[in-house]
Amino acid sequence: MGGGMGGGFPGAPGGGLFGPEMMARLAMNPKTRPYLNDEDFMKKIKMIQSDPNALTTMLGDPKIMEAFQVMLGGNVEIKTPDEMKEDMAATKEMKKEAPKKEESKPEPMEEEEEDLSDLTPEELEIRENKKKSIKAKENGNALYKSKKFKEALAAYDEAIELDPTSMTFHSNKAAVYLTMKSYDDCIACCLKAVEVGKANMAPYEDRAKAYTRCAKAYQKKKDLDKAIEMCNEAQLECYDKATERMMKTMELERRKAAVLAYQDDEKAEEAKQRGNDHFRAKEWAKAVEAYEEAVKRAPKNAPIRNNLAAALCKIMDFNGAKMHIEEAVHIDPKYTKAWARKGDIEMVMKENHKALDSYKAGLAIDPDNAACKEGLRKCTAQINYGAATMTEEEKQERAQHGLADPEIQAIIQDPVVQQVLRDFNENPNAANQAMNNPSMRAKIEKLIAAGVLQTA
Repeated sequence: MGGGMGGGFPGAPGGGLFGPEMMARLAMNPKTRPYLNDEDFMKKIKMIQSDPNALTTMLGDPKIMEAFQVMLGGNVEIKTPDEMKEDMAATKEMKKEAPKKEESKPEPMEEEEEDLSDLTPEELEIRENKKKSIKAKENGNALYKSKKFKEALAAYDEAIELDPTSMTFHSNKAAVYLTMKSYDDCIACCLKAVEVGKANMAPYEDRAKAYTRCAKAYQKKKDLDKAIEMCNEAQLECYDKATERMMKTMELERRKAAVLAYQDDEKAEEAKQRGNDHFRAKEWAKAVEAYEEAVKRAPKNAPIRNNLAAALCKIMDFNGAKMHIEEAVHIDPKYTKAWARKGDIEMVMKENHKALDSYKAGLAIDPDNAACKEGLRKCTAQINYGAATMTEEEKQERAQHGLADPEIQAIIQDPVVQQVLRDFNENPNAANQAMNNPSMRAKIEKLIAAGVLQTA
């Protein structure tokens, strides 16, 4: 199209751009309609109408730019039910945050007959087709709401044929396909919408929405890599918090899927055997590496975690060993071997009160378990006789270590326990009577085992 095309052409400068037809288009668009009640916005429009060069000084005004985009052919797009719910929720949040403003009465607008004398027959035909395309789109929207999806698609195809420059019609088709669970068709329509939108300077927000819908279709297909890629493309077009949250959810899903896909019991057993070979050869670091691989392949295998804990003890990583052995007894509470190893690790970490509980838990499952019996004997001896050989500094260090345990802290803060401890000095008979209670005896013995309560 050449220059000098008169007032109705969107590309014409100044007053032509904001002529009666364009003002009517602003009034029809739900985004820009409220701007006509904005005194500041209308003043700027009048300035542009009287002096077209003033437009260059207002390009930084978001409302002016949005109005400009609408005049270049922006349309209203339909949304899937889920997307409508998301938009409604976002609108409610904005209403809560935004202060209430008094509505100003719109200034009366003078209606002028549009001069179409400068338009060529081809331009008049394009103009008429655009009007017909909007009617076809509205018909498609009504059919979509009535769940007549095939008829809606036909209506949108008609709109596209009448006006191939609008991305909205392709986006609307994508929404229908997404509802119909035709995900490949939805993806194709979304990408076509973006292509048309970029070629015809559609608003960034509309292009971002097309990418986001494409991401949802890929997510339904379980192709999370492509879904996340589409979310990133959407954010590059126009940042949106809802899209950001959706992308983070997808990334979490992808990590979980990767972990599950990696699990393989057969390969876990192979890695476990490699770990056993390295352990027997006293190659502790290689044993740890092999057992860790086995855990990744079979994270719910208690014996593998028990072996890993043993290997970690060899390289003095007792915290890591404790973490895995606790997971082992959580996976299989009746795994006596794990209870015995747990007690051994707790003794090394000077948590004798916990070691006692672990050995007793193992013996409750298997009263003849040799490892638990021997561990309980050693732990009891260390509690009863070890303190006699400790220096005061060592005793204080042991007590501080015990006090760091939340379980010990809870026992000490128990008012009944505090009274019993006072009775040992002030009223021995009452203290001895309290010790006949199995629960109280267990608490006092735990304080002694932790080194917090010293015995004569």
